Amino acid sequence: MSLITARLYEAIAKKGFVCVGLDSHLDYIPDYIKQKYSGVEEQLLAYNLAIIEATQDIAAIYKLQIAYYEANGLAGLRAYIRTLQYLKEHKLLSIGDIKRGDIAATAKEYAKAHFTGEFAADFVTLSPYMGLDSVTPYLDYLKRGDKGAFVLLRTSNPGASDIECLDYHGEPLYYKVGDDLLRLTEELDNEPYSPLGLVVGATHAEEAASIRKRYPKQFFLLPGYGAQGAKAENIRTYLQDFNGGVVNSSRGIIKYYQKFPDGGESEAKFSNYTREAVVKMREDIYGA
Repeated sequence: MSLITARLYEAIAKKGFVCVGLDSHLDYIPDYIKQKYSGVEEQLLAYNLAIIEATQDIAAIYKLQIAYYEANGLAGLRAYIRTLQYLKEHKLLSIGDIKRGDIAATAKEYAKAHFTGEFAADFVTLSPYMGLDSVTPYLDYLKRGDKGAFVLLRTSNPGASDIECLDYHGEPLYYKVGDDLLRLTEELDNEPYSPLGLVVGATHAEEAASIRKRYPKQFFLLPGYGAQGAKAENIRTYLQDFNGGVVNSSRGIIKYYQKFPDGGESEAKFSNYTREAVVKMREDIYGA
């Protein structure tokens, strides 16, 4: 087992399968942080760190959607960088949700940018639908053992059917993509799980069993729980003895405090409500 897959497997076994999505928007930040900190960078960072500190013992990994940081310019990107640095310093796992899909020399530069230096995360997300040469430039990093990737396979958005579900010799196109990705992983350490995982929307109940059976050695990044309506029983089908995948929730966790009138009044209350969101999510899925 590669180092990165061992770390993820052990984190899930110890802490559970929750992936906290840090889709951090300025509108989500509680009042106590806005009153204490000035400026976009400091507010975003304080918000992220409060979420991490409240959940780090019950969440396997943290996913930063880079768009929310890019939208705030250099200040947002500095908050992105500092959040990743904090996670690394505290030996917590990270996903840079960048969904890159370019090819050749450009892809090599993206790989360098997000696997080394200031933007470096433990995992990145990739889009393969421009072709397999959008994924291959990342493989050298995966071969080293300390980096991983989640590649879009069957996503949870309504428009996924426009391309991913097109018929290809009697099967959906995403199976062709998944099978080709498996061939790319032959030189990787794939036992019991590959460092090249798949993004599979947890909203597709009718496909869950067949996708998991076809790709038993892939970690799944499972979006769709919470705001997108994925049910706990669907997610249970994708997981293997509650491992082999992480279940992402973003707004359902990081905005949960807004359900309560006093949620944003203090660090203690914000932390308690944020932690409660993760606990309830875990109980819901374990109970399924």
